[in-house]
Parts: sequence; C-alpha cells; structure tokens
Amino acid sequence: MLTDQVKLLLKKKIQITQEPGKPALSIVGPIKLPIQLEQQELHFQWYTWLTLENITSDTGALLDILPELDLASMQQSSVLVYGDFQNSDKALIRMHSICHTGDIFGSKRCDCGFQLKESMRMIAEHGSGAIFYLANHEGRGIGLFAKSLAYLLQEEGLDTVEANHSLGFEDDTRSYDEAIRVLHALRQKPVTLITNNPKKIKAMQDKGVLVDSHLPLWGDVSKFNHKYLATKINKSGHIPAASKTMYVQRKVAQ
Repeated sequence: MLTDQVKLLLKKKIQITQEPGKPALSIVGPIKLPIQLEQQELHFQWYTWLTLENITSDTGALLDILPELDLASMQQSSVLVYGDFQNSDKALIRMHSICHTGDIFGSKRCDCGFQLKESMRMIAEHGSGAIFYLANHEGRGIGLFAKSLAYLLQEEGLDTVEANHSLGFEDDTRSYDEAIRVLHALRQKPVTLITNNPKKIKAMQDKGVLVDSHLPLWGDVSKFNHKYLATKINKSGHIPAASKTMYVQRKVAQ
C-alpha cells in the first residue's frame, strides 16, 4: 500500500475526466521532459492517460491496485505539450499514430519517423502545441503482429490498403476519441492540425474540436516508400503537396 504522503503527492498530478456513457480517463501530468532533437535541446511537458474501464475511478484506490494491473502488457498513449498550450491563441496539434518500425528503428518503408521529429520541430518553432502519441494505432489500428504480416504481403507487390484488406482488416480502424477527450481537458481554444489526412480533420471536428486550419507534412520521399506515399494519396485520400506528389507519381510511373 502506498503511504498517504505518496498518494497526496501523486494526486496533485492526476485528473479524472468523465463523459456520459464512456469509461473515465485518468490523466497524469504535466511531467518535465527535456528532449534532444538533433542539435536542439527542447523542453516539453509530458502527459499519459489510462482508460479506467472496469477499473476504479477513485484516484487513491487506483494507486493502491497499480501493481496488479499489468500495465506493461497493455498499450498506453501519451502527449507531449510545448509552451503555454492551454492559453496561447495559436497552437499546433499532431495526432501521431505509433509506428514501431519507423519511429523507433528509423525504417524507410514509411515516413512516420520523419513526421514525428518534424512535428516536434514545427511545434517548438511555433511556440505552442502538442503531439499526441497514440499507442493503439499501429498499422492504422491492426497491431504490430498483423502489420508484420501486411509487410510480407507488400513485399509480394500489394500496396498498404490491399495488404490490410487481404488480412481481413479495413483500410483504417483508428479511433481518436480518447485523444480528443484528453485534448479537451488540456485546451479549449482552436487548434491547427499538422496532417495530410482529411479523415483526421473530420474526426476532430465531429467530436467538437475547434480546428481553424491544417498544415501539410510531406517529406523523406525515397525509393523505399514512394509506393506507400502514393497509396496514401490515391486510395486513402490524403491531401497532396504539389512538389512531393509529382515526385511520387513520377517514381510510380517508372
């Protein structure tokens, strides 16, 4: 059992957010997180959250049963916040789906690692924003194991969408509901989304997020990912950036 002193200390950094008909969310933070991004040292505030479905929403009781929850085998998402995110008039938002291969290993089969680091740089230069790192979004929601199978099918010539369909999955099964609830707990003012994906924009707006504009994020185009990027545009409806789109289409035609 945790001591009363430890509970008191932690409770100051935990908030419970609830909505009718939905499990409560426990949001922890802010936590100081200095980050080295190439030659820059950036200082973010880090938050994590946990869905309390079938788990007590009493903070003290939650802390008591923490060792029994086996959280290491579960997926938890988090968010990096920069600047005065709550009060600034303009803030950038990136809803970033976890990519084990791209974000961690630096895989060139996608542009995810580039987008993550570039979003951090854009937000720091802008002065205010947040990157939501969504842990249950691997492979557009199919999970890491299934993603590895999809990669094998892609090596046989299928594109990303075809590979997911061949495994019995939809093209995109990601949900942004939890992240939006956390966003609402951290900020009420309008945001600018860093995205090429109109589905993300619609998902935010449908849930009441005040999206005033969006910024495209294309880059890191190579011989390894040109088909993947073209599929995003041609089959998933991503908004193209003219110069990058021309390059992708040229490579596909060769």
